[in-house]
Amino acid sequence: MANILYLVHRMPYPPNKGDKVRSYHLLRHLQRDHRVFLGTFIDDPEDVAHVPALQALCPNLYIEQLNPRSTKVLSARGLLTGRSLSETYYRHAGLHRWVREVQAEHKLDATVVFSGVMAQFAIPLLPQVPMLVDFVDVDSSKWAQYAPEHRWPLSWLYRREGARLLAYERDVARQARQSFFVTPNETALFQSLAPEVADRVQAISNGVNADYFSPQADSVSPFAADEVPVVFTGAMDYWPNIDGVCWFVEQMLPELTQRWPQLRFYIVGRNPTAQVKALAGPQVVVTGTVPDVRGYLQHAAAVVAPLRVARGIQNKILEAMAMEKPVVTVPSCADAIGAGFEFGIVRASTAPEFVQALDLLLLSPEKTAELGRAARQFVLKHFSWEAHLSALDAWLPPQASDGKGSA
Repeated sequence: MANILYLVHRMPYPPNKGDKVRSYHLLRHLQRDHRVFLGTFIDDPEDVAHVPALQALCPNLYIEQLNPRSTKVLSARGLLTGRSLSETYYRHAGLHRWVREVQAEHKLDATVVFSGVMAQFAIPLLPQVPMLVDFVDVDSSKWAQYAPEHRWPLSWLYRREGARLLAYERDVARQARQSFFVTPNETALFQSLAPEVADRVQAISNGVNADYFSPQADSVSPFAADEVPVVFTGAMDYWPNIDGVCWFVEQMLPELTQRWPQLRFYIVGRNPTAQVKALAGPQVVVTGTVPDVRGYLQHAAAVVAPLRVARGIQNKILEAMAMEKPVVTVPSCADAIGAGFEFGIVRASTAPEFVQALDLLLLSPEKTAELGRAARQFVLKHFSWEAHLSALDAWLPPQASDGKGSA
């Protein structure tokens, strides 16, 4: 049993949004064979209530709470220092101090970094403590992709962030023993941007808890009996999700409701912004946080993921598939999962294609149910968390370097 320092940019509990799902399962995987010291941040006040549960799950824990508004202001220091704003956002003396104390007392065997911005706390331990980095996505490319969608000065700021963050990511990857991304496409993208580390980068896919996300015979529908509910799930303070639901409401919903007068679009997810709340109306329901998303998925007439700027594997799609629901989504999301129409992924690039795809599903409930069953079988076969995360084990030390690793 080795002593592993695990650094995560957002508290990995509860696993109620995309990155937290992956970081939570990675924590549980590491704890299977090792003693884990977890350093992380809270950026959502609602997560404070879950600290005792995380403490019980991982006693060797350091948490620092961030105020997103004031921290964003402080991160502007990056404009003066030449650093990326993302890296500066997470600079924190308290976490640096805790890492030094853990190393002094327990002699760490390896550091696992979740999200490249957290590598700044592991780099001072090199080379004594080797570092593994789960970048998940090429975040620098996301910022570059955002730039054309915004006007100056945001367009300039996003381009700058993309360039500065890529330089930082390349530096981190050069110092890491191995780096990981969520899909082969993300891996290939980073290898093209950082060819000097191409031989030390690999993909580790996401998974889905198919026991939890499973249709239940006694599940109660949250919808009215006469509704035709079309559902989107996701954190609604995340810009790609905001962009996706706005696109759907503005470009697809008018034609869909002409064809299907009883259709209602449900936007299911935490922290809806003012822009998202403004979408609410006779045909649009913005739920905010719900106690259990599974009922919305199980009883949906259709599930959509119109994510124009998304990257990597979308947990929301895997969860819907596990709930025996086909999903209409953009080609980039479909490619990341690797499923075709016969396994419940219906591709649509444009608003008319989304309308056509939803027509197909709504007109043929029997075919939709058949596709849903095939979708669940696909994720059962291809998206086991344990099977994917075991690829990390080859890069971890098999034993503790001293006698303090025993739990």
